[in-house]
Amino acid sequence: MAVVAVLGGTGAPGATSSALALLLSWPLRPGRRVLLVECDPDGGAVLAGALEGRVEAVYGLRNLAVADRRGLLAETLWEQLLDVSPQGTGERLLLPGLTDPTQAPGLAYTWEPLVEALRALEPQGYDVLLDLGRSGANGSMAVLPRRADVVAATVRTTLRGLSAARPRIAALREDLDTHGAGSDGLGLLLVTEGPYPENEVARQFQLPVLGALTHAPRTARVLSDGGDTTDRRFIRSELMRTARTAADRIQGVAEARRRRLGGPQPAPQALPPQALPPQQQPQQPQPVQSQPVPPQFVQPPVQQQAQAPAQPQAREQVPPLRPAPVPPQQMAPPQQVQAPQPVPPFTAGPVAGPAYPQQHQHQHQQPYPQQQQQPPPSYPQQPQAYQQQPYPQQQFQPQAPQVAAAGGQFTGEWPIRAEAPQISYAAPYIAPPAVPQPPAPAPFPGQQGQHAQHGQHAQQGQDGSDGEEVRRAR
Repeated sequence: MAVVAVLGGTGAPGATSSALALLLSWPLRPGRRVLLVECDPDGGAVLAGALEGRVEAVYGLRNLAVADRRGLLAETLWEQLLDVSPQGTGERLLLPGLTDPTQAPGLAYTWEPLVEALRALEPQGYDVLLDLGRSGANGSMAVLPRRADVVAATVRTTLRGLSAARPRIAALREDLDTHGAGSDGLGLLLVTEGPYPENEVARQFQLPVLGALTHAPRTARVLSDGGDTTDRRFIRSELMRTARTAADRIQGVAEARRRRLGGPQPAPQALPPQALPPQQQPQQPQPVQSQPVPPQFVQPPVQQQAQAPAQPQAREQVPPLRPAPVPPQQMAPPQQVQAPQPVPPFTAGPVAGPAYPQQHQHQHQQPYPQQQQQPPPSYPQQPQAYQQQPYPQQQFQPQAPQVAAAGGQFTGEWPIRAEAPQISYAAPYIAPPAVPQPPAPAPFPGQQGQHAQHGQHAQQGQDGSDGEEVRRAR
């Protein structure tokens, strides 16, 4: 009947718990079922929450990515569903979500064929609920709310919840008007936690209120963390009662929108015979009592000619089949066949090689008249154009060495060549400047006379030694 998308937002308004409440309270006609698909890209919460981990995480949305690439999306979809009906009747089904947020990019090309496959379940009697979570309306997942019949935005009636939901709902409305079928299917699913009434919230957002769920943390904990959903107190709780009211209102909005868009309408429910008026109740067939009637044989009418004795008829003689004469056709006189011409012998000419006649030559294949009459030009050869020339003879001969006339020894030299002046690249030596020496220190006053006397004695001794040496020499 409908594809309903439940959208969350900032501050955890309770989109998954609201979707589970709608799943367990969804009114089902005979032969119909409801399916909840966890499409939250941040990961599913039902397996570890409401189901308390009693089901292994081998089933879920992540298996559909590989099946879609193999073209087995519709077949694999039925293998991933879990029965969450309180009585186990298979009327309320669940498709678990992702177990790891890193698996979401692998489903980028699977969302569109998945939503088309879910919409194709309408003729089979299925209603579909999509839990989009907080960021399920962005990026490649934006196709889910666009293809949904109703989009329910979960909002808490607190100042924090309303202020956080305003920009998100405004962007979603613009996207549905631009790329979807319109924003007339967009509505609010309120959680009455704050003091703001429904009509005031609807007036501020300019959207209809699809339902107002009672804020009951104890009852909602059964949906978020697990519990007994078959308990009579849970079934008759205020939260589930308001959830049933919201489900009825959402179904009405979906049917009205499909009638406006001209989509498939739900099949009318077959009423039992007791509910029909008296004039429309079918009459039961009465048994007919029939008496045995003896069989009567009726002879067919016989023509009078048939009563006459049959006479053997002569067999008709069929003339033998003969071929029909063929009229003579006018045939053309026989043409004279020309004898083959002999191949001309090879003759030397300006064209290199023999010329063979062709049976048929196109116009572009025939030689030009100039080619047939004029021979190709001949180029004169240049004599010894590239031959190696002999080297010129040497003009200067080496001179013989000069030999001395006597002794036959080599006294001469080879002709002296002019030698280049020797150039020294060493830097010239520059003597360092003389360092001035300090003057000798003056003697002390008492030692000046002693030094003078010592010098005189030394001079006399030297003179005496010199004189003695002179005497010895004599």
